[in-house]
Amino acid sequence: MIFHITFKSVWKRAQRAGVYWYGSLEDDGFIHCANGDQVIDVANKLYRGQTDLALLCIDETLVPHPIKYEDLYQSQQSYPHIYGPLNLDAITSVVALTPEADGTFSLPNALRR
Repeated sequence: MIFHITFKSVWKRAQRAGVYWYGSLEDDGFIHCANGDQVIDVANKLYRGQTDLALLCIDETLVPHPIKYEDLYQSQQSYPHIYGPLNLDAITSVVALTPEADGTFSLPNALRR
């Protein structure tokens, strides 16, 4: 399972279109994702305090496009990148990503084991 943080409005647009296409696909050539150990750090670094977020839970085996694990920013971590639009049937669930009072995020209860 890999994860992608998006805005609820972008997710709604994808549902209407039947495919998820995000700006990074055009700008960078791929959709940025994270694994379970990385997603909250990414949320806190890039989206702190934002209240209109959704977390897409993606089954990698259902994505027809290449997924490459890369460290493109010398972060010492490899992140999964989807090189193509994301088919909606690969998204197993969508979970609201809501910040705590201080603006930080923690793993949603629905995803805790």
